[in-house]
Amino acid sequence: MTRTAIIAAMPAELKFLVCGWHHKRSNGVDLWCFNNGERVAACAGAGVSAATRAFAEVEKSGEVEKVVSVGWAGALREELVPGQAYDVSTVIDAHTGERFIAAGPPNNCWLVTNSRVADATEKKRLASTYEASLVDMEAAGVARLAKMRGIPFYCIKGISDGYSDQLPDFNRFILPSGQFKLTRFVVFALLHPRYWHALIRMGENSRKAARNIAQSVLDFLDELDERGPASKRNGNQNHQH
Repeated sequence: MTRTAIIAAMPAELKFLVCGWHHKRSNGVDLWCFNNGERVAACAGAGVSAATRAFAEVEKSGEVEKVVSVGWAGALREELVPGQAYDVSTVIDAHTGERFIAAGPPNNCWLVTNSRVADATEKKRLASTYEASLVDMEAAGVARLAKMRGIPFYCIKGISDGYSDQLPDFNRFILPSGQFKLTRFVVFALLHPRYWHALIRMGENSRKAARNIAQSVLDFLDELDERGPASKRNGNQNHQH
């Protein structure tokens, strides 16, 4: 049986993808299985370490033959549309400088994986340094694991926040384990009304992005299944639903 691992950071990123899938929680990792484990989605929190734990938990139930890094990302270019989902062709690790090529068709959508949530100032620096379009906290870790195992790596990301959005410092609410301290953040947000409009907009964009990620991933996996295990992805350079 061909097994596909789908690695995200937060359950909300997978909400529309895994609807109706069997869910369980193991060793701090949320897992959703479809078709007796043919597709397994997992998340353990933000950051490379959490993504590594999620991948390891998927592997406990069998060998993985391809992996897809999915979830929310911040835009590093003004023209990228919040709420849309994009295929990523190259992932860059900001910590090591490593570059990983995704197993889809080449395009100009590059993503840089940062160790922290990037604010507007950090986005400008990352865009200038790496000529990337998107920023996240996990994809490079997933890509490295795929390279070590010699399996295809794919990356589909949805934009939760625009290039110039002024948002709170989310880093102060992320535990070392990668878990987000939601209750503390809600209290903070209620006490800082200057962020309300931006946070409402981000919430709407994140929900739309999660829907579009789900549709893009399902279309992609169905296409691969139809064409057989040796197939490679063709078609548009990005999906926008």
